Amino acid sequence: MTIVRGAEAEVLTDGPGSVITLLTDDAALTSNRATLAPGAAGAPAHFHTKASEVFFVLDGTLEVLVGEEVVTLGKGDHLVVPPGTPHAFAPAPGSAADVLVTFTPGMARFDYYRLLHRVNLGEADPAEIGASGSASTTTTSTARYGPAGVKWPCDGTGGRIR
Repeated sequence: MTIVRGAEAEVLTDGPGSVITLLTDDAALTSNRATLAPGAAGAPAHFHTKASEVFFVLDGTLEVLVGEEVVTLGKGDHLVVPPGTPHAFAPAPGSAADVLVTFTPGMARFDYYRLLHRVNLGEADPAEIGASGSASTTTTSTARYGPAGVKWPCDGTGGRIR
């Protein structure tokens, strides 16, 4: 059994308006809480080779690019993205999003999140992100374009493309 008390969870800032609370990171399950302010960049298009990524919206509105379709999720909505499926996510325009994000099987992601935090603080070089070889993850494109050139509504700086 694993219990993570909210007051004891490690909290990181991986970019402007983006907070990650680390919950569980083992072979069976990786879980974190992503709290995204309006305009936060979210995650660029990518896929996971071995793990499903599960989103459960605790509050707010989240846009998720799944393949070539943008899905809008609201409070209480649940989405499972299977392994190998390109996806990206960000809060919907004008909205915040509070999301429980889970990977199964687990992916040993916490060191990757800590690296993003250090980059955000200026303590690490962004080039280290690509060199980190984040387990079971491949970035498919920039934040601006998703799979097959589908335009994703985030320019990577938190600004929206209209």
